[in-house]
Amino acid sequence: MISWPCIFKLDGDSELMYLGSEALLKTELDDLIWDYSDRLIDSEGCCYVVKAEGDNYVFEPEGVQLSLFAVTQLIQEHEFSKAEVCLTKIQFSSIEEAIRALSVEM
Repeated sequence: MISWPCIFKLDGDSELMYLGSEALLKTELDDLIWDYSDRLIDSEGCCYVVKAEGDNYVFEPEGVQLSLFAVTQLIQEHEFSKAEVCLTKIQFSSIEEAIRALSVEM
């Protein structure tokens, strides 16, 4: 079961998308050019493959759970690409806190 909020990681890109709910994710997927190599990462670090089945989306667990360190690295890369934040200041006590930090960009 997906723990919200989540981030959507586009393969080969440092950009991360904050997603507060499944409804928001589905809206974004409808408007976004995405690929099966992109990943949904939930608040516990669990990774999901997103697949389209007709007009619906299926979120299949990938069997990979990222650590807080790995999620923090993704966020640091995301922020570095924008060149707006000092990377050493990006530290979190939980994966959920890390993901919620991206919500202020919305």
